[in-house]
Amino acid sequence: MGAIRNGLVAVNDFFSTRVGRIAFFFVLALITLFLPVMFQAAGNVFMVRIFALVGIYVLLALGLNIVVGYAGLLNLGYIAFYAVGAYAGMNLGFLMQELLKGLGFLGERPENWSYWVLLPFAAVPGVLAGIMIGAPVLRLRGDYLAIVTLGFGEIVRIAVTNDIFGVSNGASGLPGVGQKVAPVAGQMWVRENLSFGDFLFSKDLYWYFIIVALVLFAILVITRLDNSRLGRAWVAMREDEVAASSVGVNILTTKLWAFALGAAWGGIAGHTYAYWIGFISPESFNFMESVLVVCMVVLGGMGSIPGTILGAVLITAVPEVIRALAASPLLSGVLTPEQASLVGDYRFLIFGGLMVVMMALRPQGILPSRRRARELQPVDDTVLAQENQQLWEAEHKHDSDSDII
Repeated sequence: MGAIRNGLVAVNDFFSTRVGRIAFFFVLALITLFLPVMFQAAGNVFMVRIFALVGIYVLLALGLNIVVGYAGLLNLGYIAFYAVGAYAGMNLGFLMQELLKGLGFLGERPENWSYWVLLPFAAVPGVLAGIMIGAPVLRLRGDYLAIVTLGFGEIVRIAVTNDIFGVSNGASGLPGVGQKVAPVAGQMWVRENLSFGDFLFSKDLYWYFIIVALVLFAILVITRLDNSRLGRAWVAMREDEVAASSVGVNILTTKLWAFALGAAWGGIAGHTYAYWIGFISPESFNFMESVLVVCMVVLGGMGSIPGTILGAVLITAVPEVIRALAASPLLSGVLTPEQASLVGDYRFLIFGGLMVVMMALRPQGILPSRRRARELQPVDDTVLAQENQQLWEAEHKHDSDSDII
């Protein structure tokens, strides 16, 4: 156990250096750009879809990292913003397709531009939902806030399942009878012009690169937010709300900004997912999805963009890789078909056990931010002793005051 912990610390120290960060992003860029293309060339469409799905979860994790990692607010209903973005994007898309018909300057199929026309506004439904849930619960914290956000997530799921507002088509999902999601503009062009030989530039590969572009944009925006005055206010509020308020931080406004900006990326991810898959239903937005996104942030490292990305990749891809390996020819001589199917069924159990071990060895996450790493793992025993002494004094201060009285 000690050797594993020391190895993880050494990896984190390396990636904290300038050379380590350059190496990390260089390898990540190579994997991001070329590995899905190689899978597509090999005809492995399943892995291309997994890569695109990983990108969607990276967007969700980056958005939740604003709320949980930077602002320190535990949100267990984040998937509700994802659902709001998906259903709003799908319904507005149907309307936009009708409005765009007849606009000849957009080509033969102007309705195909509906995704791109709505994309700049895709965050709006998520932001409005974030403000709606954030405003009433701004004075809550800790477990109480987590319970309220959990309830909000379930309210949204039940509402779309029962078609309460008449826009979700209930459990049957969207699109309904007589409705159709138009192919996104540019998809046919790349298919016709970038396919060669046996290589086909598929719909999934096209959407994968759109999702990668959105992730890069999210990283740029969130990095700027972290380095802004608002980002500093989030950190101060996370460490101590009373102290932050005493130096002029408006706690209510700062929390509302965190909810709204975090929810914005959930809305964008939902809008993109709806157009990519072409079908949405309430089963895609259950409570376990919220738990998975929270696990991505915690496992990777709260407050760390590289850590959040790594957590999303591991939690989304590793269970699928386990299932694919169990059914691959590599293990066909070791596992019977029944055993391979059993491994596939229990892949989340295997991965859950790995997560438990990881949290025991490295509670701050795999690639935490430097500040969070210092909070959860003091540099030396002297710092730890000082923190323990301060904690003891704070806990026994009330007893001392009572004795004096």
